[in-house]
Amino acid sequence: MYRENTLKKKMLGGGKALGCWSALNSALSTEILAMAGFDFLLIDQEHGFGDPTQLAHQLQAMSATPTTSVVRVPSKDPNYAKRVLDAGAEAIMFPSVNTAAEARALVKACRYVPEGLRGMAQGMIRASNFGYNAADYVKTANQNLLVICQIETVEAVANIDELVAVEGVDMFFIGPNDLSASNATHGQYEDPSFVKLMDTVERAVMASDKLLATIPYGPHSWQDNFDKGYNMTTAGADVVLLRTACAQIVDQHHAKNGQ
Repeated sequence: MYRENTLKKKMLGGGKALGCWSALNSALSTEILAMAGFDFLLIDQEHGFGDPTQLAHQLQAMSATPTTSVVRVPSKDPNYAKRVLDAGAEAIMFPSVNTAAEARALVKACRYVPEGLRGMAQGMIRASNFGYNAADYVKTANQNLLVICQIETVEAVANIDELVAVEGVDMFFIGPNDLSASNATHGQYEDPSFVKLMDTVERAVMASDKLLATIPYGPHSWQDNFDKGYNMTTAGADVVLLRTACAQIVDQHHAKNGQ
């Protein structure tokens, strides 16, 4: 279902966006999360399950809700990105973007001519409502789409000034787990060298016209992220929320029944 990207509009208007990570590749669990009222669901196809065909079912499950779909693709493959966009993803996130040249190539892969190189199939794809809204889709898709690049390596941090200058990238999403691993301080979120990396990216992005996002990490909650100036963050993941809730119930049972 093609519609205005309310997530992008909200953040550009100064609003804060809270979402949930989704890795289970289930249309039913996706529908439940969307009905909860999150601003967006981040459907993970890098570490999560699923492919563009199954993605379509998740997007259909979300279509009756105002929740915006953000899809993380498994790599910087423009052909995979094309399939995700044709399926109707409202925002796309690329992992581990390290240089301005990479970012520019990804923007071109996501945009129709004359701004990009995305293949033209508007008469049949789900993204254009299977062609019912083909003309309007082609006219507005480039600006309606939210393009997100992840900062996950020391190399990317070193290139952050050039990255934030790339036209067409709307948001930079810091991945603290991979960034700390790249820095040889995995999970050591208070290590001064890691803190410096985070600060470098935060300052550069906040000083630009780009949006900034991350996940809760270490002692930093989703509210802490908002308080620090982030535009978007997640409040958890479907796997973790399900695991935690079930484990708590079982632990309570054992504690009260002596098992």
